[in-house]
Amino acid sequence: MIITKNIILEGQHGKPILTDVFYVENNKPKPIIIFCHGYKGFKDWGAWNLMAKAFAKAGFYFIKFNFSHNGGTVEQPIDFPDLEAFGNNNYTKELDDLQSVFDWLFFNSKIKNEADINNVTLLGHSRACGIVTIKAEEDSRIKKVISLAGVSDFGKRTSTKGDLEQWEKDGVKYVLNGRTKQQMPHYYQFYEDFIANENRLTIKRAVSNLKIPYLIIHGNADTSVYIEEAYKLHEWTKNSKIEIIEGADHVFGAHHPWEKDTLPVQLKEVIKKTIHFIKN
Repeated sequence: MIITKNIILEGQHGKPILTDVFYVENNKPKPIIIFCHGYKGFKDWGAWNLMAKAFAKAGFYFIKFNFSHNGGTVEQPIDFPDLEAFGNNNYTKELDDLQSVFDWLFFNSKIKNEADINNVTLLGHSRACGIVTIKAEEDSRIKKVISLAGVSDFGKRTSTKGDLEQWEKDGVKYVLNGRTKQQMPHYYQFYEDFIANENRLTIKRAVSNLKIPYLIIHGNADTSVYIEEAYKLHEWTKNSKIEIIEGADHVFGAHHPWEKDTLPVQLKEVIKKTIHFIKN
């Protein structure tokens, strides 16, 4: 298996995009999966590397990356040493980052023998499900899209009732990262960017206009993004399939760090259903 870690791609907003590639070399173009991590996430979180290997073994060209403003750095791609970048992240920057990865893929002649650029699936976890569905609606080169524990509405997550005035006054609000114990900043630009791009960033609009197959996977024990959001996404989409993983939480049984050399049972089920969806 070929595993190339921490490829540095140039982002559109002054920060690099660290990218990983996993595949089995056989000189045959393989279906491509591009995976996007969620809020307070990163490409090396938990069992994502094991997941990448599983998809590569199943015959895919698997790509995962850190959003440029997720809080990681080239020197320290895990966790959040750059809180200033985290505070300046927003949805449109993440869409631009995904576009940069996509452009790198399409214009990289070195991978043509191993990656089928005419067969690209976007796979997003949690908040990134909004990113991948919006991008899939915008770009006809994407053939399928998959949500894992996906959110259905960016608007209600952009500000909480009653805090908007204070947020604007202070210019920043903080969210505790329960694992790292960091107070993570959100600058007011996040809200301003959402309002300026609200139509584009409306997930309901994007999924309602999807013309490609869409798979929605959710755990019925998810307390971070409730299962009702999965049913909404399914209801809004003409060509979607929904799969409920019994007993699965928001990360399908994984956690960080993940020190085992085997996948959690529920994440293994996610991978199985994803492979079946893409190949059929």
